[in-house]
Amino acid sequence: MLYKIVRSILFLFQPEAVHHFAMNWLGRICSIGWLKGLMKKKYSVNNPTLATTVADIHFPNKVGLAAGFDKNAKYLNELDALGFGFVEIGTVTPRAQDGNPQPRLFRLPEDKALINRMGFNNEGADAAVERLQAWRQRFPLYRKGGKPGQMIIGGNIGKNKTTPNESAYLDYDICFRKLVPYVDFFVVNVSSPNTPGLRALQEKDALRTILVHLQHLRSETNERLPIFLKIAPDLTDEQIADVASLATEINLDGIVATNTTISRANLSDAGKIRAGEAGDGGLSGAPVRVRSTEVVRLLRSHLPAHIPIIASGGIFTAADAKEKLDAGAQLVQVWTGFIYEGPAIAKNILQEL
Repeated sequence: MLYKIVRSILFLFQPEAVHHFAMNWLGRICSIGWLKGLMKKKYSVNNPTLATTVADIHFPNKVGLAAGFDKNAKYLNELDALGFGFVEIGTVTPRAQDGNPQPRLFRLPEDKALINRMGFNNEGADAAVERLQAWRQRFPLYRKGGKPGQMIIGGNIGKNKTTPNESAYLDYDICFRKLVPYVDFFVVNVSSPNTPGLRALQEKDALRTILVHLQHLRSETNERLPIFLKIAPDLTDEQIADVASLATEINLDGIVATNTTISRANLSDAGKIRAGEAGDGGLSGAPVRVRSTEVVRLLRSHLPAHIPIIASGGIFTAADAKEKLDAGAQLVQVWTGFIYEGPAIAKNILQEL
């Protein structure tokens, strides 16, 4: 109830400004050790039955935060205090880029949704590495002696806007090389609708070039960490089957389903008006829940059991999370749900699970 009051005030202001304001204040609180300890105690659910091992990584629980919230690895300490089992930083690109002009993030409160056309705005791989290095001094990688139960960190990587698609694999190469000593797993993002031409990389041959290259690169580094692929909900069923076929062929470590959608289906009349004002971009939140679950279920029907799925899309409650898990996912991620439900979202889901 308290968060609903706070949210009604925050929603009076521009979404990006509110994001930075709220996280900066949370950062001040978490910079004081005993206050962070109190927060972590309040928002965490410490139950060993909620832990799970996926792709040889021990996750303290099944609820994570999707990429796009902490683009630059700035808020790891704060998110650790909120009980998430894992967090994806990024999307990180080799070089810093401003992204698309503002305003580029829009709320559709009647539909519990957001539209974003951020455009991979981030400070670049080197800035993320600098912060990850500091984090790893406190919390070593799980595969290098980190404690079971600590928050897992994934690196979501993409290409710069100016990089042509035929050279895209080189951008993923750069990000992989720079982040590999500091993250627990990678997510290859070829499914954002906000970088021109990016989604064309979801075609089977283009995907094979990128993913096989990264697998070869991983074998050279002696760092056996999982590589996941993030796909869009707008793929046809045939394209999804192709993705599953490729994942099986190259023994991919897993798939994240799904990213935002370019569809404007399932919106209320008020939501359609707001969506029209927002223009293009990716829609997330409650309207994408059903399609996201369909994609998870379809992937599961095509994938062998050993290839896991991380489900993302329209997860607000434990019932939403359970729907994804029942459809065949091993882990779930929230993003828009975090904005609408507040800092206790992971705790609320985990308590009910």
